[in-house]
Amino acid sequence: MEKVVSYLTLFEFIKQNQIVLFLILIFLSYLLASIIDRVFIYILKKIALKTKNDTDDQLIETIHPAVYKTILYLGFYFAFKAINLPQDLDFIVKSLIKSIIVINWSLAIFRSFLVIINWASKKDDDSKFIKKKTIPLFDNLGKIIIFLFSVYFLMLCWGINVTAWIASAGIISVVLGFAAKDTLGNLFAGIFIMADSPYKEGDYINLDSGERGYVRDIGIRSTRIQTRDDIEITIPNSVIANSKIINESGGTHEKERIRITVEVAYGTEVDKVKNIMNEIAISSENVCKKPHPRVRFREFAASGLKFQLLAWIEKPEFRGRVIDELSTLIYNAFNDNGIEIPFPQRTIHIKKTDLLSDK
Repeated sequence: MEKVVSYLTLFEFIKQNQIVLFLILIFLSYLLASIIDRVFIYILKKIALKTKNDTDDQLIETIHPAVYKTILYLGFYFAFKAINLPQDLDFIVKSLIKSIIVINWSLAIFRSFLVIINWASKKDDDSKFIKKKTIPLFDNLGKIIIFLFSVYFLMLCWGINVTAWIASAGIISVVLGFAAKDTLGNLFAGIFIMADSPYKEGDYINLDSGERGYVRDIGIRSTRIQTRDDIEITIPNSVIANSKIINESGGTHEKERIRITVEVAYGTEVDKVKNIMNEIAISSENVCKKPHPRVRFREFAASGLKFQLLAWIEKPEFRGRVIDELSTLIYNAFNDNGIEIPFPQRTIHIKKTDLLSDK
């Protein structure tokens, strides 16, 4: 009974003495923050040991200081709340503590964001959304978003009405959006081109607007293409985003099939034509051996029998050269073997009118 009375007496003393209560709460804040931080780290590290990479370890290292400081500063908050400070000073102290918590979590979230971006950019996946080239872009976007949210919560900590600020920011963003419509269009198109990856640097592409060549650089605002004439064309990304893109270097490999269509006169031996065209393709050093070249008899055309040579080349830029080589050899071989290449002919009959016959 005496112990209970002594405890009650001590409790009443602490309750009446605000300085002692303040110091005890500060001490308990440090103690509680240390205990929770150690338990938090222990549990998360046990979970992290089950994974194969160190990304989760880096996330733990970035988040746990924020957890520790949050518990610590919340203890400070209640410690200051337990003592009777002047109203203005009480508001400043509490707002300052809340601001420190917001800043700590903003830094932790930003560092975690960078860890996740770096992890995503290193994944072995061709369809990944985040790539090494886009890391600076996402880095800047992350900084801006986190900064804006940090400012928003800091203003709430100090009791500032953010409604008017948000309305003003909305009006300014609308004005800037109209003023920089084309620039923003190219910017967002560049982001989606990098994310969707319809082509990459070094690919040989054709656009429906007629541009054709190698992709030399994919920027945020524009894409640079080098043509076969060694002319560099800069195309805004908004134009490319709305165009049909033929990526000749895409697919499982860079090889491309070419087609050479030719007609021979009716009465020509079909197997003879096939053998000549096939042998010419096989003997050419610029034609791939696998897949094997082949010749198809396509149709009975108006002027002759239509054949088509199908052959594979290593790179898209070889198309013009190889078609020229094979077409020349086919024409010469047909001449040497007496195979006629027909051309359209029309016979016109003029019927005399009755008036002319009377004369």
